[in-house]
Amino acid sequence: MPLVRIDLVRGRRPDEVRQVADAVHRAIVAVLGIPERDRFQIVTEHDADHVIAQDAGLGFERTDGVVMIQIFTQTGRSTPVKQRLHQSIADHLGRLGVRGEDVFIGIVENGPQDWSFAHGRAQYVEGDLAVPGRA
Repeated sequence: MPLVRIDLVRGRRPDEVRQVADAVHRAIVAVLGIPERDRFQIVTEHDADHVIAQDAGLGFERTDGVVMIQIFTQTGRSTPVKQRLHQSIADHLGRLGVRGEDVFIGIVENGPQDWSFAHGRAQYVEGDLAVPGRA
């Protein structure tokens, strides 16, 4: 059950914003094998001067088309799975015309005790939900 935050520079049409969110979700479903309806996304648009995304010394320039993605998810996925996820997200967004240089992704891992879906209860810990990746 990832929680996904997507930050964009303001200026895309509403349908384009939804396409970005849908593309990120499709990539996550495909690579992580989560259910289609296991979707929790927060999309935030910012004025251009409120998004600073440089190249970290890699030698390229980002544009106002930058898509910054944070994925909060359960710990335990391997580095190769995370690499496939990064590439899948970039590929899906690329089909929408988002340049590879404009895709920034950060994965934040945590444990089952860190999630509450409702009522202030930790459903993974209490057994109401199966912990992803555990048999």
